Amino acid sequence: MDFSHSAKAADYLRRVSDFIRAEIEPVEADYHRTLRASKDPWVVLPVVDELKAKARGQGLWNLFLPSEAHGGAGLSNAEYAPLAEQMGRSALAPEIFNCNAPDTGNAEVLVQYGSEEQQKRWLARLLRGEIRSAFCMTEPGVASSDATNMAATATVDGDEIVLNGRKWWSSGVGHPNCGFVIFMGLTDPEAQRHQRHSMVLVPLDTDGVKVERMLSVFGHHDEPYGHGEVTFTDVRLPLSAVIAGPGRGFEIAQGRLGPGRIHHCMRLIGLAERALELACARSTERVAFGKPLANLGGNRERIAKARIAINQARLLVLHTAWLLDTEGLAGARSEVSQIKVAVPAMALDVIDMAIQLHGGAGVSEDFPLAAAYAGARSLRLADGPDEVHLNLVARFELAPYVQESR
Repeated sequence: MDFSHSAKAADYLRRVSDFIRAEIEPVEADYHRTLRASKDPWVVLPVVDELKAKARGQGLWNLFLPSEAHGGAGLSNAEYAPLAEQMGRSALAPEIFNCNAPDTGNAEVLVQYGSEEQQKRWLARLLRGEIRSAFCMTEPGVASSDATNMAATATVDGDEIVLNGRKWWSSGVGHPNCGFVIFMGLTDPEAQRHQRHSMVLVPLDTDGVKVERMLSVFGHHDEPYGHGEVTFTDVRLPLSAVIAGPGRGFEIAQGRLGPGRIHHCMRLIGLAERALELACARSTERVAFGKPLANLGGNRERIAKARIAINQARLLVLHTAWLLDTEGLAGARSEVSQIKVAVPAMALDVIDMAIQLHGGAGVSEDFPLAAAYAGARSLRLADGPDEVHLNLVARFELAPYVQESR
C-alpha cells in the first residue's frame, strides 16, 4: 500500500490547508466569543456564510463525497482522509467546506440508497448547503449500544409510515437550518433480526415532531449544531419517505458508518495535532521554578509520546481507509472498529496533556482544549461504545481458533 498523495489529493490538501490557515483560523476565536456572547447562540453568524461562499467559489466544497455525479470531489477514502485531518484542527472548518457530520453521513445514505424523489427534495439542497440535517437513532429508554433494543417504531399503515418514539443525542437538530432528520425505527418485530428496522426521511416541521430539549456535553451545548432529545408522536408520512424500503435500516446503517468513522477519526487526529501544537507553544513560552515548562516533570517525554501516538493512529486510520477502498466494508470491519477505539483514546490523552500544561487556562474557554476534550470523550460513545467495537475485534481474532476447536 502507498499512502503518498495523488496529484489530485495533494492539490486539494494544499488548498484546504491554506484556506484554513488564511481564512478560518484568524477569525475563529472571535467567532466563538461572539456566539457565546449572543442572547441566542443558535444562529448562523454572517462570517459563516461569507466563508462558505469563499470556499465554494474556490471549489473546496463537498470534498467528502466520492460521487462526482452529485458534485463531490471524487476522492477515495484514503485521499479524503488527510483533508478531514486538516478540517479537524478547527471546530468551524468542516461546515465551511460543507463536510460536517451528520450531513456527510446523511448525504452518503441518500446517494447510495435514496430514491430520485428523495435526492431531488433533500440531497440536492443538502449538497448546496441550503439546509442541514440530523440523525435520530439513539434512545434514552434502552441500552442503545445494542441497536436491536430500539423501541421507537416505524409502522407501515397502508400507503403511509407512522412514527412513534423518543430519540436523543440527535446531532445537528439544534441548527437553525436543520430541514430534516433521518429516523430509524422498528417496523416488523417478527422479521429476521437485522431486517426489522427502517430509516425514514422526516421534515423537521412535520406534525408530531418536537425537539424537547438540547443536551449539553460537559457543559458545552455545541451551538449552533447541538444534540437534541426529540419526540415523534403519531408522525404520518407517505411510504415514499422510507429510504430504500421497509426493513432495510440496518443495511443502510452499516453502509453509512464505514466512511463516517474514517472522517471522525481523521478529524480527531487533526484535533490532537492542534492540541500538541498548543502544548508545545505553552511549554516553551511559560517558565516555572526557573525553567520552561517543557523541562519540568517529564513533560519532554509526554510531548514525545504524544507525537508517537498521533503518528501511530494516523497510520492505522490510513490503512483502514485503504482497506475500505480496496475491499469494501466487509474486508475492513475489524479495522474500522479498531480505529474507533484507538483514535478517541489517543486524542483524549494528548488533549489532557495539553490541558495540564496550560493549567487553569486549559479548562477555560480562553483555549479550545476543554471543548476539544468534550468532543473527543463523546466519540468513545458515539457510533458504538468502545466495548462494542472491542468485542467485534476480538470476535475476528478468535474466529479461526473457535472454528478449529470445533
